[in-house]
Amino acid sequence: MGKYFRQPNTSEIQRVPPGQHLANRFPVLTYGDTPHVTSEDWQLKVWGLVKQQTFGWSDILALPQKHFTADFHCVTHWSKLDVSWVGVSVSDFMHLIELKPGVTHVMQHCYGGYTTNLAFDDFVHETTFFAHTLDGQSLPADHGGPLRLVVPHLYAWKSGKWLNGLEFLDHEKLGFWEENGYHRRGEPWAEERYSNR
Repeated sequence: MGKYFRQPNTSEIQRVPPGQHLANRFPVLTYGDTPHVTSEDWQLKVWGLVKQQTFGWSDILALPQKHFTADFHCVTHWSKLDVSWVGVSVSDFMHLIELKPGVTHVMQHCYGGYTTNLAFDDFVHETTFFAHTLDGQSLPADHGGPLRLVVPHLYAWKSGKWLNGLEFLDHEKLGFWEENGYHRRGEPWAEERYSNR
């Protein structure tokens, strides 16, 4: 398939969702300009059905730092296996916030204006985490640095890059790609690529 993509071998095939090819590198796909935000200037705001708060970089680093290895599946038909990250699990982050009753969805807001939604259960899924390090290096801006969400069990557009806000909702609200024809959830093994609404 060329120098950029390849077919999975027999030991990998069970880990690759239908319609996907393996990427030899880690492609960068971005709509619009890439924001460049320093960790000193970075903030994460939470609002909606939650006590409104703003977190800085030191708040993230004060949480337990963990190593994550996860497969990464892009809706544009490529996957990257065993991507190595460092960051904070969503379950640890949730100890910092005070939710109000009735939360069903979370809207991710990102520097540059990008948004993408998640069902609350997907946001707090045991495999979901915030990442600030990729392959032993500070997460580069092209891959969403200084901080992004990683949701390994869904297609990668649900893993918001340049994250700076979480809006907790009692209803589903569509983000950028969901409003433009992509599936509301994006589960790779079911090939939930595009909306049927």
